[in-house]
This record gives sequence, structure tokens and C-alpha cells, in this order.
Amino acid sequence: MESRQLNTFITVAKLNNFTKAAAYLGYSQSAITAQIQLLEKELEVQLFERLGKSISLTTDGEKFLVYAKKILELHDEAKNTLVASDVLKGTLTIGANESLCAVRLHRLLKEFHEQNQAVEIILKMENNNKCKTLLKENQVDIAFIIGQKINASEVITELELPEPLVLLAIPGHPLTTKKRVYPEDIADNTVIVAEKGCSYRNLLEKSLDDAGVAPKSIMETGSIQAIKQLTMSGLGITLLPRVTVEEELNRKQLIELHWGGAPFNLVTQMVYHRDKWVSTVLRTFLDLAKEKLE
Repeated sequence: MESRQLNTFITVAKLNNFTKAAAYLGYSQSAITAQIQLLEKELEVQLFERLGKSISLTTDGEKFLVYAKKILELHDEAKNTLVASDVLKGTLTIGANESLCAVRLHRLLKEFHEQNQAVEIILKMENNNKCKTLLKENQVDIAFIIGQKINASEVITELELPEPLVLLAIPGHPLTTKKRVYPEDIADNTVIVAEKGCSYRNLLEKSLDDAGVAPKSIMETGSIQAIKQLTMSGLGITLLPRVTVEEELNRKQLIELHWGGAPFNLVTQMVYHRDKWVSTVLRTFLDLAKEKLE
């Protein structure tokens, strides 16, 4: 098999369309079809289901996609290693949720880019579950995940940081007068939360469920900035990582409520798949991240 065929296969799998893949790669559609057919013949499997004009990966195709990406990564790594140059080249794909991108990663990415301007950085902002899926499917090189500690054998953790959470309200809110706020105290309030699956939303909902209480109402939004703005407008209370609201706390735009329930224990982890080829680009980023974030 040739690297050209693998690249064509990956592109078709990404676009789910031979015509679009041909336009993207600058080939004729017949050339794309021929490359895929040759690859299928060599592998002795069918990579795509063809239903009219629609195509999708077969089970064998999904399995092979992981290896195709790894092979091309090794191919690029070999080329970059053999080129007589001190300039680091390649692509780094990172998965992380919005809050981490906004408050923890922006300075790290800026410094890495300044030091390695020939490296293309692709940032995929997804929730924790999606980031784990992207790792498994080799669609990201590394992921930053905030949540419960990951002990799964298929991932390697290079960095682990405690992630304190704070329950928040506006100044003057009735709950700010309490020495301790318990789950029962939240029952008469609107709670502003992130989308379902968010680790800190899950913790808050579990605390309320364990206490047998429910908030008066729930307001959901996928944006950390929107959650902060809605809370500062007085619409309700929220639970967020402290790192995301340091500025608002310092300005007294938000007040930390003294939580008396079960502690909220979360960590931010920098992880990659155990089968991932750790290229020079990835190792350089890992080392810088540990230096700057620890």
C-alpha cells in the first residue's frame, strides 16, 4: 500500500463522499475510486459500504482507519527526522473543553507556537466524553480532560492537576449570608449548568440527588462565558472551576458560597492513548506543558 492510497482513504472516510474527496485532493473521481479499490484488493476486505450515492465505513474500515492514521504519522515522523534541519515540523492535534482552552491552554499554546512556528496546531473543543472518543479513534494526539481521575489502562497520563470547584452567586444573594450552603438550600433556586455530560454538572446533580432534593429550575448552556453572565445577571447560582472565575471573584462580580455538602473533587489530566506514537512534536509539547502547567 502507498501513502497516497492511505491519505485518500482517510480523506474519503472523513468526508464520506468520493466526489468531495476528489475535489479536496485534486484527483478525478475515477482516480479516487481506483485507489480505494486497489487498497481493498490488497487488504482483502471491503472498507466502505456503498448505498447509492451514500457511503460509510464498514467495521473493517473503521478498524483500518486507526492504523492508516498511525502509518501516515510514522511516515511523516521519519521524513521530518531525516531532514537536516533544526526546525520542528508536523501537526499537533489537541482535544480539550472550552473552559480549559480559555483559561489554561491559551498561554501554553501561544508559547509552543512561538517556539515551533512550523508545527500546525489543530485544536478541537469538545466535551470530556468526545475527547476520550477522539483519543481512541486517533483523531487527536493528546487531550486535556477535566473530571474524575482516569484510571483506564488504554490512556497514559502525563500531567494531573487538582481542579477546585466553587459554588457561585451574585453579591447580595440570600445564600451569601449562610455560613454553609447545603444541597437542601439549593431547592428554592434556579441552577445554571453546562451541557449534559459535563463533569462539574454531574457532581452537582449527584449531590442534589443524594440529598433527595431538586432545584426550582435548571437553565442549561454550553458556554462557560454564558454561564458566568447569566449568573452575574442574578438569574441563578452555578458551580464552576475556580480557575474560570478568578477575575469575577476578584472584582466581586461573583461571590463564592461556602459549600457544606460532599466535597467536589476533580482533576485536569493531560492524556494520550497508550498505542499512540509519541513523535518529536508531541514529546516537545508534552515537556513544555508539564513545565508550564505544573
